[in-house]
Amino acid sequence: PVENPNILTKNYKTANSWTIEAYEKAGGYQSLRKALAMEPAKIIDEVKAANLRGRGGAGFPAGMKWSFLKPNPEKPNYIAVNADEGEPGTFKDRTLMELDPHRCVEGFIISALALNVHTVYCYIRCELVLSIRRMQQAVREARAKGYLGDKVLGKDFKLDIVIHPGAGAYICGEETSLLNSLEGLRGEPRLKPPFPAVVGAFGAPTIVNNLETLATVPTIIEMGGENFSKLSKLHHLKDGGVRLYGVSGHVKKPGVYEAPVGITLRELIYDLGGGIRNDRKMKAVIPGGSSTPVLREEDLVHAPDEKHILHPWHGKSHLDVPMGVDTLRSLGTMLGTCCAIVMDDTASMVRVAENLMIFYAHESCGQCTPCREGCAWMARLCTKFANGTATRQDLDTLGDVANNIMGNTICALGDGAAMPMLGILKLFRNEFEAAIGKGAPLLEGRSA
Repeated sequence: PVENPNILTKNYKTANSWTIEAYEKAGGYQSLRKALAMEPAKIIDEVKAANLRGRGGAGFPAGMKWSFLKPNPEKPNYIAVNADEGEPGTFKDRTLMELDPHRCVEGFIISALALNVHTVYCYIRCELVLSIRRMQQAVREARAKGYLGDKVLGKDFKLDIVIHPGAGAYICGEETSLLNSLEGLRGEPRLKPPFPAVVGAFGAPTIVNNLETLATVPTIIEMGGENFSKLSKLHHLKDGGVRLYGVSGHVKKPGVYEAPVGITLRELIYDLGGGIRNDRKMKAVIPGGSSTPVLREEDLVHAPDEKHILHPWHGKSHLDVPMGVDTLRSLGTMLGTCCAIVMDDTASMVRVAENLMIFYAHESCGQCTPCREGCAWMARLCTKFANGTATRQDLDTLGDVANNIMGNTICALGDGAAMPMLGILKLFRNEFEAAIGKGAPLLEGRSA
């Protein structure tokens, strides 16, 4: 069985775990007291030593991102916390906000101390009503206890946390779209550079971090960055610590689980997720949210030489490769949000593709032509295959449209739609070919 470190989730089953009384009783805000005695540069060094990779999808080293912040003497520094969590199949951050919001608040405060930030904006997807209420309550309680306000536990450091509900747009999970939305503008990505660490919220230097990333900071301060990093099975690849994993779809026990970085998809699906429903055969798994290309159990690792990152797993199933930012990238997919979507052998991959492409067509902000037009094209073509009215030419067009989106948009939404489409076509082209000229809708796989 997979080890549960019980660090990030240790308060989840505590009575009234979202209250400040329960959090302080469990040792909460002690890391903040420790951080107050540290120099800001030392806090950043500990986060670097922790090898904390961003938990929102891109997997960028958090400490390195923090070091990019070059304060502007004429403008304040900001932190923008990305709790939009709009990626289909992803539901981990909301558990932190609902069950342990003070861990999040403590992480925000420590991060603000490290970066000389006096206002933290926490941007939460508006559908997460309970998350918003719990975070607002946590901020009120923290302010009443002296953790926020004109002083932080008596230290001459003014800090406020603003809980900002978004308006439910997937595009606002992209960091610069989030900043536009925060400013009251249309949620559209900005051209980069300049990056947010230089010109971010309200034109000021801003660090944008995923909520789980910052909620991990109290643990790093408590146990030390190096010790935290060594909890990972991929410590040697500078991918450290523990993290939250999600698993959904055709498994017996869908949910959110804590485990070391580097467990395998097989362990996530069969040990934590309880295996495939009704003990059926697994057909495919999307490893980290809907924008990551699909994997199959029958595909084996090919490592070209001993220096290749996947060499220790040469000849093994893709499901037996440790789940890390670099390892899954080497398989041609991504770790993403670390929330897997599992499909058994009843699922129609044509229907899966149709479902995903309709979502991306709906959520495209429309700023970039390849994404705006291409996602709509892919959705229409997938619907033709699902309805049994597609032609051989449609199959070629579907691949062409996806390839023409790749790398031609301001943000990653276009790529996030094209990559899973190309991945499904690569591994399940036979299902699309079988649907050509069928003349009737595909009825199987609707449950996927």
